[in-house]
Amino acid sequence: MSESLSVMDSTEDHSEKVVNEDTSGSNDDTASVRSDSEKMGFTATKEDEDRGNTIDIDEKDKISDKVEASVLQMLKEEVDREKEVIDYSSIEEVKQEASQTEDEDFRIVQHRHDPQSPEMRKHLEFLERLRLHVWASLSKAQNVNLLKDYVESEFFVIDGDSLLLMFIDKKTQYLNFFYQIECFLQDFTEKGAKYVITFFKDAEEMFFQDPHFLFLRTALIEHLRHNTSVTVHTEFSNCLSSKWEIFLKQSYPYFIIVSDTGLSSRQSDFLSILIAHSLSKKINVVLASGQEYDILRVYGYHVQNVYTHRLFFQRNEQDLRCACENLIRHKKPLMHLYGHLKLNLKSIQKEVCQAICLLKQLWPEGSDIRRVICVLACAMGLKIHSSMLGNANTTMGANRMQSARRSKHLSPEEAADLCRMQCLTVTFLLHMPLSQRAQIRAMKLCWTKQVLPLIKMQQLCMHFALVQLCDTNDWKLDLTYLPDLNDDSLLINLAHYYEVEYPKGLEFQKDLGKEMENDYQFLWDTVKKLAVKYSFGDAFPVRRTSQVFLEQEQTLFRVYEEEIPNIGLIPVKSDLVQDYVGDVLKNLPVLKSNDPAITSLIKYKEFDELHHWHSGRPLTEEYERVPCNADAKSESPEEGREVQKLQNFRHFYGSTLVDSPSKLIVCEEDVSGNANSKAQKKHKSKVEVIVEENIRRLKAKEEKKEQKQWQALYMTTANEIKENQTVGINKLEKFLKTFKSKSVKFSIEMTALSACLQVWKNHCKEQGNKSKDLNKAVQVMRRIHILLEKYKDLLEEPHLQKLTKYLKLLGFENLACSLSGQTGESSNQKRSKYAIEVGSARFQLQYMDCYLLREERDDPDPRVEHFIPDTWQRELLDAVDNNESAVIVAPTSSGKTYASYYCMEKVLKTSNEGVVVYVAPTKALVNQVVGTVCSRFTKKLPKGLTMCGVFTRDYRHDVMNSQILVTVPQCLEILMLSPRCQKWTQRIQYVIFDEVHCLGGEIGAEVWEHLLIAIRCPFLALSATVSNPEHLTEWLQSVKRYWQLAENTIEGSSTNSGKNFTRKCKVESKVQEQKKSYRVRLVLYEERYNDLEKYVCSLKGSDFTIEHFHPYAALTVSHIEKYGIPSDLSMSPRESIQLYDTMAKVWQEWPRAQELDPEEFVSFKNKVVIKKADARKYEQELKKELSKWIVLGQRQKVNELLEHLKPKSEDCSEEEKWEHFANFVDKLHEMDKLPAIFFIFNINSVECAAMTVFSELLKKQKCIQGPDPETEQEDVRKKLGKVTKMLTKFPEDTRRLSAHKMNTMELLLAKKNHLEIRLKMLTTIPSGCTYADHKAVDDDTLRKIFHYLRFERKGSLQQSMALRGIGYHHGSMSARQRRVVEMLFRLGYVKVVTATSSLALGINMPCKSVVFAEDSVYLDALNYRQMSGRAGRRGQDMIGNVFFYDIPLPKVERLIKSNVPQLKGQFPLTVSLILRLMLFAAKADDKADARAKVLSVLKHSLMSFRKERYAEILKIYFVFSLQFLIKEGYLDQECNPIGFAGLVTHLYYHEPSNFVLVSFLTKGLLHKLCQPIEGSTVFSEDVLETLVLILANLFGRKYLPACSMKYKAINCMLFKVFLEDLPKDFADALDEYNTKVQEYFAHFLLTTAKLADMEQEYKLPLSKTDFTSQNWHGSELASYLMDNTKSISAISPFVCLSGVVDNDLFHGDIINKAVLHSLGINVRNCPLLHLKKYDNQGRRMPLNAYALDFYKHGSLTALTTDNWLNEGDAYNALKDFSLTIKAIGISLSELCDDPDDNVLLAFKQLSEDYEEKLKNKT
Repeated sequence: MSESLSVMDSTEDHSEKVVNEDTSGSNDDTASVRSDSEKMGFTATKEDEDRGNTIDIDEKDKISDKVEASVLQMLKEEVDREKEVIDYSSIEEVKQEASQTEDEDFRIVQHRHDPQSPEMRKHLEFLERLRLHVWASLSKAQNVNLLKDYVESEFFVIDGDSLLLMFIDKKTQYLNFFYQIECFLQDFTEKGAKYVITFFKDAEEMFFQDPHFLFLRTALIEHLRHNTSVTVHTEFSNCLSSKWEIFLKQSYPYFIIVSDTGLSSRQSDFLSILIAHSLSKKINVVLASGQEYDILRVYGYHVQNVYTHRLFFQRNEQDLRCACENLIRHKKPLMHLYGHLKLNLKSIQKEVCQAICLLKQLWPEGSDIRRVICVLACAMGLKIHSSMLGNANTTMGANRMQSARRSKHLSPEEAADLCRMQCLTVTFLLHMPLSQRAQIRAMKLCWTKQVLPLIKMQQLCMHFALVQLCDTNDWKLDLTYLPDLNDDSLLINLAHYYEVEYPKGLEFQKDLGKEMENDYQFLWDTVKKLAVKYSFGDAFPVRRTSQVFLEQEQTLFRVYEEEIPNIGLIPVKSDLVQDYVGDVLKNLPVLKSNDPAITSLIKYKEFDELHHWHSGRPLTEEYERVPCNADAKSESPEEGREVQKLQNFRHFYGSTLVDSPSKLIVCEEDVSGNANSKAQKKHKSKVEVIVEENIRRLKAKEEKKEQKQWQALYMTTANEIKENQTVGINKLEKFLKTFKSKSVKFSIEMTALSACLQVWKNHCKEQGNKSKDLNKAVQVMRRIHILLEKYKDLLEEPHLQKLTKYLKLLGFENLACSLSGQTGESSNQKRSKYAIEVGSARFQLQYMDCYLLREERDDPDPRVEHFIPDTWQRELLDAVDNNESAVIVAPTSSGKTYASYYCMEKVLKTSNEGVVVYVAPTKALVNQVVGTVCSRFTKKLPKGLTMCGVFTRDYRHDVMNSQILVTVPQCLEILMLSPRCQKWTQRIQYVIFDEVHCLGGEIGAEVWEHLLIAIRCPFLALSATVSNPEHLTEWLQSVKRYWQLAENTIEGSSTNSGKNFTRKCKVESKVQEQKKSYRVRLVLYEERYNDLEKYVCSLKGSDFTIEHFHPYAALTVSHIEKYGIPSDLSMSPRESIQLYDTMAKVWQEWPRAQELDPEEFVSFKNKVVIKKADARKYEQELKKELSKWIVLGQRQKVNELLEHLKPKSEDCSEEEKWEHFANFVDKLHEMDKLPAIFFIFNINSVECAAMTVFSELLKKQKCIQGPDPETEQEDVRKKLGKVTKMLTKFPEDTRRLSAHKMNTMELLLAKKNHLEIRLKMLTTIPSGCTYADHKAVDDDTLRKIFHYLRFERKGSLQQSMALRGIGYHHGSMSARQRRVVEMLFRLGYVKVVTATSSLALGINMPCKSVVFAEDSVYLDALNYRQMSGRAGRRGQDMIGNVFFYDIPLPKVERLIKSNVPQLKGQFPLTVSLILRLMLFAAKADDKADARAKVLSVLKHSLMSFRKERYAEILKIYFVFSLQFLIKEGYLDQECNPIGFAGLVTHLYYHEPSNFVLVSFLTKGLLHKLCQPIEGSTVFSEDVLETLVLILANLFGRKYLPACSMKYKAINCMLFKVFLEDLPKDFADALDEYNTKVQEYFAHFLLTTAKLADMEQEYKLPLSKTDFTSQNWHGSELASYLMDNTKSISAISPFVCLSGVVDNDLFHGDIINKAVLHSLGINVRNCPLLHLKKYDNQGRRMPLNAYALDFYKHGSLTALTTDNWLNEGDAYNALKDFSLTIKAIGISLSELCDDPDDNVLLAFKQLSEDYEEKLKNKT
């Protein structure tokens, strides 16, 4: 054996002092020991030599127990000391660490520091601060969909050790561990995620205490590297290394997944440093614990980086580095074996290396990794073990050694027995298929203490072997089966067999099989050769000794207590069900009619009789429950007045949205006769000819009038332009809009051209040789462009000569020649002194930029009055005319909504009964559309009908009696699935879906999907942000094809569906008479009218740096290599020039530089009018060329180019940022970049930011008007009052007054005038102290608008701010307050609005600039597109501006280059929805229509479109849902609704809480709780608080990360924060409900298991490693070891290896990990409501007590500070909670006959109390 191995005495350094004090030894003995150990290759350490003596072995044996006790005591004291300084870890961690120290037979001891030293105390104090900092951050984590913003360029990092910690478990079998990790990673991969995994080198140190985990870590790294496509980084030492810093800077991951707790406190601190570092580098963190996933999404706790994280790192960087160094402890660790022997791990590493070299010689052709690791582990384990024991035997004497061995050591022969069985186990792994291994007996046995040290030492050897083997290239090694290197369960089975069963006789001595026997023999022979000089016997017999290796726990074999019920489904008799899932049901077993599951179906009769309830009574329609203030059908005068008030407000609100006057709609029914007769005439009548002639005369007269008007203003306009070009041109363009005559407009343009040229000449003369302002020349060229393009039919030769002359004056000789048709002889002439020193093409691109003309049509469309529509807009109108559906994807403000109003107009004209439904995502957008409709159209309708109705969750009016219904998706779904609204749905002729990209949202997205599927009429689907519109359109076309086939069936059966329904109203036949079309058009328009230019703003001292951000600065070389340049990453013309110039500068030998020079580019050369389309061609060419550079090997040049383009931003603190926010707004005002919307995601910050700007303006005003203008105002008013009073005493006829009195009166009048002027000056806001444009709105309109703020909270403050041009907008404001801001902003009065994302979705508030003033997890690609789309008002702004105010530069880059997420659909089904569908089908009047709609919803989900697997999953889930509903008594076997089905469906949006509430109700628990105060019907506060507690546990569930409990324990607050558990009786009832549901779900899984794809089940999901084993020929021993009674039909075979069986499925917490993967069933879709929820590390995740806390204190502010909620989120959650209480109360009151029922009264009182608290929130 190598001489590097050493055996030394006892344990750690500090324990050696105890040994020396208590013992003494002889020099002779020492010499003897030394000489013997040298012979064996053992040497003493330097520590022993320095001591001068060594301890005698005999003495050591005597004191070993004392030493062990001493060591344990000292370790315990050290842990206690650390706990006194700081709560170093959770209790679980301390226990775990203590258990590690107790294992004296095998320990890895590393260098320890003295915890009492000042340096160490400082270190521990810093770790305490670090933990508090990290816990505080993690506790505020938000549970979000991690992949919602996932696009091709995004990637995140998974910390490898955190990944390991997520799944590490001593009970989990080796292969199952890899299976669980691959499932996790495959789930990300399937969802399109891009990720890398990083294992830090220094983190390896943390695992040496447990070699099993260390070996797993190494194997995982190598498996991911070699067998998957996952990128694994192991080159970084730790998170503070410079390499890691460079990696983060270059790649900037989206976030990093990290665990917040480790196996030990030391590892937890290491992870805390990683978290703190990541956040400080602007990398967001996602907690590894608490993650959940469903078929489409992954949810996790996301921590947003903020400035405080960066500040903490800056202040504590040195401490962090010291802490990291202390945690790593670089001193080489030592391995302690059997307490008194220790080895240097480096020595083992060298031994393994030598063994590998020898093995390569033995197996030169290479081998499988399982064989290699097996023989190395066995050989090295035996060699080291035998060497140590052999030496110990020599020095201690045989007798002592034997007694010692009985207590601790395995002899070499016994160790060899164990190794033989290990070789046999690997032989089984090589041959036995996974399907057979899954059936191996589950034994409750564990290794004895004598065996464990050897196994752990082998695991260390395996770790070192893997590290060295996987880096070798000179040997053929198959690494495919790295995840299956051992199977402890199989090894224990074999050990038990040879230890207990084999010795019993021939009956139990089973044959191994020839092939396996040979393989095993070969492995053992190799082990013997590797062990070199040691002899361990032959391969057979396997056991040569009788040593006991195993000890029994409670029972030997696992007992399956739960009896699995009969497998099968409750039979269902329904044609609808057969139609949808008949193909699935035919393959599944069915229960017999006498089965207990069928005979015990639940009924609610007993409860009904006891409490006078009627559970099956039909409830009122949900839309009838929504408050209705006014309805046109009402006869009440009071309601009539309300209707009139409402109409007046709508018209007023709409007037701010629509410029044109309201259009009177005349129904074509009234004029159809005349229209038909006119259509038959071929020739014009005399009257028509006369009318046309009159129109021509009027036009000529109007033209003359305009000519005279222009002649009068000619000189004035020219002079204004010459005096101030900018002001003059703005006036001119406004003036031009008032003229209609083209010839007059032409004259105006020619005049403007001459004036602008004169301005340029004067400017050139003034500047002389100085640099000139080319913007003045821009206006000259702009006029030339307009004249040549828009008035070319009016241009005559003199005009052209004039334009040619002007071009020459500007120095554009080439353009002059091009215009005049000359060849360019004039190029030698003297250059004009007014010439521009820039080429003509560059000048147009760089300086004219936004003024370049767009391609626009000039042929009017008779269908459009006020503008000339583009081609794509005409296509939309054609679609509406042809009754076709259309998907419209066009940028914000491009005019796509015009088609919606054209569609409305068409339906209004067609009849008085046809309906258009406009679906908007938010109530704010609903109000806007209603205002627009009322302003656009006027129509006289019969009494009881109205033009426009509204339906939201908060209010409704005229839902059924309006022609245009504006609603939100959830409310339309209520109507569509209501059996009583079928007649109304037949009247719908068009549905318009605005912001249809909400299909991809997280909340409510499935409702959009249901509507698009269920409607029978055509639709328009509008959006600005859909990245896969083709896929969406194809899906919708498939739905329309379904309806085309279904129509005939529906129409045929509708006539027989009942007398009531056959009497259809006239409109139905009218709708049917119209031409039907099932086509779905896709209308795409990608060009924004205005370019968006981006700027990065940062604070530098007290000033701001505002740098232009070139779009390509967001790119990286690797991004271009992988994905190319994003197709929608566009540049403005001047940005194209900037890119070209930088390219030419970076690569001076660039071959195509000349060709792509703007002056030489083919689309620009000698072109007088370069248009936007030409600039786009140039942009595309540059884009191609840049990509080509990388292909040509100019990667470095591209990198340099991108760096050149990047702006340099500065970081600042949150305090500084908001402190200077007002100055930033002022800077934008100076730059003429207002009006602007400032997007901020925190409601408090929204209001505070607006207040900051407001306060700054007030300060300015005080500086101008004096320190106390209010007092002076009051004083002046008093004086003015006195003077006015004195003047009243004078008579009206002043002629009779004496001269003295006359003089007095004149003095008083003069004084009055002076005081009035002074008062006006004091009350008028100085122009420099407001951003408001007082000319934009007249006083009367302003008064009307402010009238709406009279009774609003903060109304007076909002008015004061508005007077200074400031407003704020967020979801917690009342609708009136928001509308006031919207109206004033649209009118141009308010110029500064701070807002949350409440303005992102479709609200019509265009502005010049958009500012992102705060980073957030919600600032993603979708929101960025929606928000930035507000910038650039068409017709007002030539360009839009986007400013990033202190947003991290990497985040800016991500937003700019990211595409919006693709629409992939949702999981569309819930148990409640299926119940609603069954109820609709059963109760509908028109059964055929209802059936078709239900089948359409079930069959056509977007998620399953062209994805058969998902379609199958949905069918399986549907079957489970039906079974659940039947078993719980909500459906009968014919699928008719029974019991409390109505109540459950009314609370459908709160599944599964709706089902739990019914179980509480039927058990009488609510009646037991709701006992009023004696002698009254009022309930005590305690009763109501308990009721809120129960409802909060059901309907107000917001989970917090597990680590938040630790943080709150340190920082306890006044209120609970964490929601208390349910009262015991309610908790027991919920537990009973959950048990039932788990049984249902498990039973269902067992029933459907045969639908799984078993071929896939035997492959690892990510690496696709196959474990079917084709060469298995059977084995008698293998068959003997299998337990054929074990039921594993629904369990993944990989999970079976850990002993999991079908019975375990009855415990829901294991389902996701255990169930067959290919079934695709997720426990999230099971209606379980967990009493307590735990993360994947076993820690409880508390519920947020926000609903209960608010009920106690009524403060929203407290919820933001104590409960970590955003104020807007808190308000919305509380509002939902309040509405839920109200909905429950109403539903219960309708089901109960007794109005004095205590439960009803309690809910009524609680609902009123909660609503009142919410109204009076603070």
